[in-house]
Amino acid sequence: MGKNVSIPSDILEIEGFKISLEFTFPVFILLLLVYSTLLFSNICVLILIIKEKSLHQPMYFLFCNLSVNDLIGNTVLLPQVMAHVISTKRFITYNQCLLQAFQSHTFGSACHMILVIMAIDRYVAICQPLRYSSIMTYKTVIGLSASAWGLSLLLVSVLIGLTVRLSRCRSFIQNAFCDNPSLFKLSCEDVSVNNIYGLFFTVLLFVFSIGTITATYIRIALICWTKKNKELNNRAIQTCTSHLILYLIMVWSGFLTIILHRFPNYPDLRKIAYILFHVVPANLNPIIYGLQTRSLRDKITQILKRKAVIST
Repeated sequence: MGKNVSIPSDILEIEGFKISLEFTFPVFILLLLVYSTLLFSNICVLILIIKEKSLHQPMYFLFCNLSVNDLIGNTVLLPQVMAHVISTKRFITYNQCLLQAFQSHTFGSACHMILVIMAIDRYVAICQPLRYSSIMTYKTVIGLSASAWGLSLLLVSVLIGLTVRLSRCRSFIQNAFCDNPSLFKLSCEDVSVNNIYGLFFTVLLFVFSIGTITATYIRIALICWTKKNKELNNRAIQTCTSHLILYLIMVWSGFLTIILHRFPNYPDLRKIAYILFHVVPANLNPIIYGLQTRSLRDKITQILKRKAVIST
């Protein structure tokens, strides 16, 4: 009885959310509305940026990365969560669980990386405006984007790969979705390597993104302070506010999720925090950038006016 027993079954059971019967459909409707809004807003922004030649600029191309990441990350997560909300049988295959965990962690790390290169873009635009077009070329932007996605995929591949090597002695996921900690907890083997790499992965990601973004914003603030140019200050506030709001929301929701993983007495709060980590930035991205970025806001206003004229 003391030996670990490997379970070859490919079917896993997910704990899900513990919701009383009368709240089942309201929660489902709420998640459906959130997901529908997320899809509509991000797809509309992508189509607008692709169709409007005036928006074919580095900043908007980088913003497309965020929208694509939001769409993929939430599409892998939310439909399955909604299905399990209204179902009493919450099962998932091991491979599907791995895919969901892989995409979920890729979503988080890609958010950090994309927001880092967006901060670099803003730094060049504000501090080196005359050299912006020669520095932030399409080749540079594509290279930075590819690096952000490539590094994210590499780090997450190692993270999930260390979990795949473990045998399983359990088949119950103590969560509402699949993530790496929930997966390696299925094993009765020593998971010290997983914990060490997971800590390294998290610290590297947060230190790199917080350090880089803090350094760029300090540099931007110093330039604005020394030049005392009202137009420069307004441009810095207009372009940096949206970026900083999104980053702070993502960092704090990410911190909350990581911290709650260390407190098993609050499982429901951890599940909610993880869902919010996915859906809040994804829903706010197009709204905040649409309101803060003048070119994008103007284009949306023009389209709405055009449609109003046609309808009348």
